[in-house]
Amino acid sequence: MIVLRMLLYSIITLVILVLVILLGQKGAWYFAWVLGTVMMVLIAAAGAALLDTQEESGRKQ
Repeated sequence: MIVLRMLLYSIITLVILVLVILLGQKGAWYFAWVLGTVMMVLIAAAGAALLDTQEESGRKQ
């Protein structure tokens, strides 16, 4: 299992390196865009989970 995870991370790293080489100076902008999109999705999911937990605790009281 650990070997497969390390292999997956290595493949992801190689793909990212190839993209950085191909994109050149635009690569940093695309990286920031993708990273920002992922962060927005994660924050929205955390907020939804928090809201759901608060609603469940309100129903139990």
